[in-house]
Amino acid sequence: MYKVLIVEDDPMVAMINEQYIRRNKQFYVVGTCKDGKSALEYLEEHTVDLIVLDVFMPHTDGFETLRQIRKTKIPVDVIMVTAANDRESLEEALHLGIIDYLVKPFTFERFQIALEKYIAQIGALKQIDTLNQKNIDFIIEHSRKKTEDILPKGIQEKTLTLIVTCLKDAKTDWVTGDEIANVIGLTGVTVRRYMNYLVESGHVIGEMNYETGGRPCMLYRIAN
Repeated sequence: MYKVLIVEDDPMVAMINEQYIRRNKQFYVVGTCKDGKSALEYLEEHTVDLIVLDVFMPHTDGFETLRQIRKTKIPVDVIMVTAANDRESLEEALHLGIIDYLVKPFTFERFQIALEKYIAQIGALKQIDTLNQKNIDFIIEHSRKKTEDILPKGIQEKTLTLIVTCLKDAKTDWVTGDEIANVIGLTGVTVRRYMNYLVESGHVIGEMNYETGGRPCMLYRIAN
């Protein structure tokens, strides 16, 4: 099993991240730190395979923490979690060698994609003693294909994130598929396909509304 350290100053987000990790049997959480300073101190005494690292934290933020990790050559991989969606932040994170970059809010499925990226990359590296261009190409391609297999056919990560964000930002408790379609600019058929997937996976609750005065319609809200 892979040892994971969560570095997150928001207790609720840290708890959700831990729940997501625990649902993947190949990982277990060894600790949670509230800022980069305490994370660096933890890494001085403990060995960790993977860090789920927030960006905006007190004392030492995620980028400075990651710079220190690379400077001191601590052998650990990093999935960065942030509300920052600007190009400069992404470029710096990539430069510092992250496994993945998750922008809040993200779905459980997207989080699992990040974990699978790590598994695919580490697993492929362990199977090869001497690297050549063919091996390297295989590792990169194998990692990409692994992530594509997480979501069902016809469900795209970007669209899924847009729909979940729309539900979370809704001004009312329940919204219809047509309302979601109008906000995002998708067809009703497309939205229904995604809503069926989210309901089946337990992330969204669907309820039939018979009080429309006409044809009943489905109402949706994020599951608690």
